[in-house]
Amino acid sequence: MTAVGIDRVAYRQARARRSTGIALLSTVVFAAVVLVAVTSAPGWSRVQNSFFNLRVGWDSLPALLSGLWLNIRVLIVCQILVLLVGLALAALRTLRGPVWFPLRALATGYVDLFRGLPLLICLYLVGFGLPGLRLTGLPTSPVLLGGLALVLVYSAYVAEVLRAGIESVHPSQFAAARSLGLTYRQTMRLVVLPQATRRVTPALLNDFVALQKDCGLISVLGAVDAVRAAQIQSATTYNFTPYVVAGLLFVALAVPSARLADWAARRSATRQGAL
Repeated sequence: MTAVGIDRVAYRQARARRSTGIALLSTVVFAAVVLVAVTSAPGWSRVQNSFFNLRVGWDSLPALLSGLWLNIRVLIVCQILVLLVGLALAALRTLRGPVWFPLRALATGYVDLFRGLPLLICLYLVGFGLPGLRLTGLPTSPVLLGGLALVLVYSAYVAEVLRAGIESVHPSQFAAARSLGLTYRQTMRLVVLPQATRRVTPALLNDFVALQKDCGLISVLGAVDAVRAAQIQSATTYNFTPYVVAGLLFVALAVPSARLADWAARRSATRQGAL
């Protein structure tokens, strides 16, 4: 490397260090101002005792962690089912030809219905409506019913993301695959879906980040997850600190996934810029 190149690299490193230092300093100053403003408020002592009681938070932590483990299990199962159902819906919506119109119409109606239906209302309809039918074999567990409602709603969102990815693949890819003798199913599996999935990975990860926090809504059906455990602990201690702890647990669960989504978005942008 020449002397000019070495000087250029050193200059960039110095600018990066300076920018990092300024960002760190401004963050510390901002946090200090907010902390002083909050703690100097007239009602801070009451709020601190009601929402940030360390003893109550520590005592309620085991119950909240047990409930969070239920949320994590529901999340894992729902993510797999949402991806499978969403992929099936996206494939149906991209079928061509008049003979497939009934399937396309059915998939479109499903997506329109569950994308427009609020998740909370869907939870009530599934959680209380299905058991009310008194049909043999239908589940009555609030965990299963809540997970079913999550799958129904989020499958509609994921289906649209995947459909956008499939339609973003250039038609020449279809034509090239068919000219090589691949069937429609082979073309989708070997050529189209790998490209489509790479293009929509950041959007899919963002949907799954949203699913992580919405798993806490199964508590409205009576499932003892982290949110329901916080409600029980709060009613027992007459303190709101368990809600704060439960919120922090959900944030700690979502932050790694959010950073993964950011990384995938940057990687996708870099790859597209290199093409």
